[in-house]
Amino acid sequence: MQLNTLERQFINTCQGNFPLTKNPFRQLAKQLDCDQDELIETVNKLKIRRYLTRFGPLYNADHLGGNLTLAAISVPSDRYTMVTELINAYPQVAHNYRREHTLNMWFVLATQTAVEITTILTEIEQKTGLKVYNFPKQHEFYIGLWLHLSSSGCASTIKIDSKPVTNDSPPPSVYHIDEIDKKLIRATQTGLPIEPTPYCRIAENIGLTETMVIQRLKQMLSCGIIRRIGAVPNHYKLGLSANGMTVWNVNDDKLMEMGKITGKLNFVSHCYQRPKHLPMWPYNLFAMVHGHNKDEVMEKTQQIKTLLGSHCQSSDILFSSAILKKTGMRLAA
Repeated sequence: MQLNTLERQFINTCQGNFPLTKNPFRQLAKQLDCDQDELIETVNKLKIRRYLTRFGPLYNADHLGGNLTLAAISVPSDRYTMVTELINAYPQVAHNYRREHTLNMWFVLATQTAVEITTILTEIEQKTGLKVYNFPKQHEFYIGLWLHLSSSGCASTIKIDSKPVTNDSPPPSVYHIDEIDKKLIRATQTGLPIEPTPYCRIAENIGLTETMVIQRLKQMLSCGIIRRIGAVPNHYKLGLSANGMTVWNVNDDKLMEMGKITGKLNFVSHCYQRPKHLPMWPYNLFAMVHGHNKDEVMEKTQQIKTLLGSHCQSSDILFSSAILKKTGMRLAA
């Protein structure tokens, strides 16, 4: 991995908090002590070289009125390619991973309604003849992966505020997305233009004013519809190539307490309560752990095990062995 100083500074600084101003790159360039054109060229090159998977708003599907779920299947090896192609053909499937477990295919489904979730999962069962296990999120303890690159380029994870708030927008209780917001979401959910005035370009494309685009994005950021605005680094390419989905059978009366504790660990990027599927799947706490290699992930997993102590009856770790699909959420809004 060869990144120069400006590339590292940009990644460390701009995984969130990208300015919501008419000249955001000029403002950020001053902060990074560089030229605006140099910064724009840097961001474009990071995307081209795939050090960034995307750049722009990260929308919270829960706040858009849509539905999300995590699902898993046990796929025989001789049918794996066929089932992968079938599942990936659904535009509602955002992520799909191969994991080292009997349940060896895990995918995220994003739809407009809960009925669509059920319909698609039923279709997949009918088309494949395989049981699909549905793991909807029941409680979110933490979500947020912010990478920090040292001067040597070594990547580590740090905690971020997963619910950024600005001071000049209405509280969530009084803000509801309308058709203008939906138009803006559709225009930006794949990313922002990397040019001097990205919000002006978006405004021109969808028939709004630049001021309106900026204000609407501020409002959605304030109330949590947007989690953050900035760069999404490719943690695999930046050195965190080991990805373990750790799962825990935590006593029900301690689940909330233990989930909050686990979610505060600086190496946990996602932490949720999800349903059990007894007797096959006794786990109700999911925590995603990243590391430079499997040994590091296992060492971090041991830290979770120590924290949970006697409140956890059993656990497992499912390493990711292949990314089968990763497009991000494409909600129609």
